[in-house]
Amino acid sequence: MAAPLFLRVALALPFFKSGLTKWDGFLSLSPAASFLFEDEFKLHILGKVYDLPIPDVLAFASGSAEIIFPTLLILGLATRLSALGLLGMTAVIQLIVPDGWANFHLPWAAMAIALIAIGPGRLSLDHGIRGFLERRQASV
Repeated sequence: MAAPLFLRVALALPFFKSGLTKWDGFLSLSPAASFLFEDEFKLHILGKVYDLPIPDVLAFASGSAEIIFPTLLILGLATRLSALGLLGMTAVIQLIVPDGWANFHLPWAAMAIALIAIGPGRLSLDHGIRGFLERRQASV
């Protein structure tokens, strides 16, 4: 019963902490985040290194996703969709930091896949909403 909750929290925390570092206020991207996406982060694909396309847009999207998806995961709201979003982010991060697969990316991917497969669990808003809608439909 509590396992999905622990999975949601464990997956959410590193992304949320990373997301907090990207902002200097509400919808104000930090200069450090812009610098990382423009100058430091590179795509590693088939042995070659490429600059990120549209780095400012990617920094904003990444910073937003790292706040929104973890928050939804903690609440257990749109859990499977949020886990899928973080799985996609993990895949992109793997292309940027290829040496991080064993310590970070593999466990993140495993947690996301588990949540996609088993769902949010009983201690979630998803479960509560589904129960409410089923009771409502049964009474009609």
